[in-house]
Amino acid sequence: MRILVINGPNLNLIGDREREIYGETGYGELCRSIETYAKGLSVDAEVYQSNGEGDIVTKIQQAKKNFDAIVINAGALTHYSYAVYDALKYAGLPIVEVHISNIFKREEFRKTSVLSPIAVGVVSGLGIDGYFYAIDFLKKTNGKTV
Repeated sequence: MRILVINGPNLNLIGDREREIYGETGYGELCRSIETYAKGLSVDAEVYQSNGEGDIVTKIQQAKKNFDAIVINAGALTHYSYAVYDALKYAGLPIVEVHISNIFKREEFRKTSVLSPIAVGVVSGLGIDGYFYAIDFLKKTNGKTV
């Protein structure tokens, strides 16, 4: 199984940015942890981050032919990017949406996701472990809803 893990704007700053919300794990360590965890499940995970919406859209479009599923933490794009939504819908792959923080305990605008309606699941507020839970779910179910 091949899973694309996408991180959106500002996620490259975790470990430095708002540690009380996002924790102290740096972005490089997060990437290595995801790849190592996935490998332990015999899953090939590619981690990708961009601060540019168009770059993320292009990566998702390319994923259609190269991956079996997507784990996405779209950052702020979660709340308004219909371009990311459309690309995910086009890709037609099982998607798990991940948020490091509990978006429902934060600012009002963060409580709405335009991506959730096409995701098979959402993990929110469980720190970086949320990525591992998403990979577990996709591996165990092959992306099918329970």
